[in-house]
This record gives sequence, structure tokens and C-alpha cells, in this order.
Amino acid sequence: MFEKLVAIEPVSLVEEAEKELFRYAKQVVMYEDIPGNEEEIIRRIGDADGVLLSYTSKISRFVFERCPGIQYVGMCCSLYSKESANVDIAYAEEHGITVLGIRDYGDAGVVEYSICELVRFLHGYDRPMWKDMPVEITGLRTGIIGMGVSGGMIADALKFLGADVSYYSRSRKPDREEKGIKYLPLDDLLENSEVVFTCLNKNVILLHEEEFQKLGNGKILFNTSIGPAFEPEDLKNWLEAGDNLFACDTAGAMGDAAGELFLHPKVFCVNASAGRTRQAFGLLSEKVLDNIRRFLENRKVSIV
Repeated sequence: MFEKLVAIEPVSLVEEAEKELFRYAKQVVMYEDIPGNEEEIIRRIGDADGVLLSYTSKISRFVFERCPGIQYVGMCCSLYSKESANVDIAYAEEHGITVLGIRDYGDAGVVEYSICELVRFLHGYDRPMWKDMPVEITGLRTGIIGMGVSGGMIADALKFLGADVSYYSRSRKPDREEKGIKYLPLDDLLENSEVVFTCLNKNVILLHEEEFQKLGNGKILFNTSIGPAFEPEDLKNWLEAGDNLFACDTAGAMGDAAGELFLHPKVFCVNASAGRTRQAFGLLSEKVLDNIRRFLENRKVSIV
């Protein structure tokens, strides 16, 4: 059992999960706003041995050094790699601090968003129509960049609806290829596809000026990644150079701190995370609690 477990910011746990936290800690403190700076994070953690956070704050080396009581950090958000994490995992490993994150909890909502927005483009529902008359998904040449869980689910949905689906990934996916989803090198996928979906890990930038030139004109680009999959200036130049369209669910997926792209007439951003659904919060909560239980069991610490 933790002596003190602190959620330093809103962590999206459902009510039942919040109540269950009290089984695992003598004291539980949950903050309902995002800390403004590292000093506030340090103040909130104090002498806690367990910490929870979402994706909106960071626990850096500076914070760890000033909170020596931390034994466990639970990331209530996606953890893809040490390099992209909002926790200094390298420092944590050096000092015997366990950091556990979660994955694959909001993917179904991302698939629904992708199909919904695509249909709106193809049929001209509440926006300019992509072509001069409505187009079905049937036969549409679509490309998926990044064949992880969400990329695979989008590919499956498009294939089910009759699209001609190709993918590019760092590693080949034989199980997808058996379903008729073709592997193509990145340049070939960009040139061949009419609609492209980027489904990459955070901080992975694959599309630059050269790639946008390969993508060409008259295309639709979706970014379903947490962050941008491109340099914002390269995306802007591509949009302005031809008859192209771009869609994403959040402003963060554009990586445009100045907000210029958000107002661009060829950019369609709903500005709401597609993965933040009731079902996703339930699954997130289960995985966060599972991580806590696993940590305590490995340390042979009692659970109420």
C-alpha cells in the first residue's frame, strides 16, 4: 500500500476507479486542475511515494530530484517510448523508480472519427465536396502510415467498406497483408493513394517537403496521431500549392503553436480528441488500476 498517492492533475479515471484508489493508499489526493509549472508539481507531490499524471504535465529530472520519496509513477496516458514520454524514464530507471503507462484505450473512437470525416468529404456533407460529385469509399485508394493498433483498425474498417488499402510501416505486417492490405514503400504509398492517414507515435515526423511533393495534388491527408506527423510549414505549403485538404481531431495534431493552420480554409479540425469517449475512460481506468496492482504485488506490498 502507498503511504500517499497523488494525482497531480486530472487523470480521466471513472468514479468507481477513483474510489478504488483508496484500497491502494493510506492517503489519496486528486487535483482537478493542471499545475502551471514545475514548482507547483513539486508542491503537489510533496512526500508522496506514488504519483499519477496524464499527458498535460511532465515529471522531469528536476522534479524527481526534489521529490525523493517517489517510488511509482502511473501514466494515465499512452506510453509509446522512453523518448516520447512526458516522464524522465531514464532518470527513474537509474534510481529504482517504477514508471508504468498504458496503451490502446481510445482507438475505437479514432476509427469512428476517421470514417465519419472521410464520408463528409466524399459526399460533401456540411462542407465542400472533394470531387465534382459524391464518391463512395468503395475502390478509394487509401494509404495508412503506421500500422499499430489504431492504424490497423482504420485499415480494417476501410477494407470492410471496400477501399483499396495500402500501408507503410517500419516493419511488415503479414497478418494484414493476408487480409489484402498491401505493403508499399513510403514514396509509392504517397504517390498511389488518394487519401492518406498518418497513425504514428508521438514525436515521429515522417512527412517533410519531399514527401509532400510525392503526395501531390488533389489529395486528403488525415493525421490521427497524438502530435504532428509533419513540419507545420511543409503542410501549409502543400495545402496552398494545390487542391488539397487536411483533417485532424485536435489542434495538437497540427503542431502549430501560432494557430495559423487552425484557421486555414483547407484545414478541418473538430478540436476534440476522438479517443476521449465513455468507453475509453473505462478502459483507461482498468489499465491504470491494473498497473498499480501489478506494482504493489511485485513489491509484495499489502492491498486493503
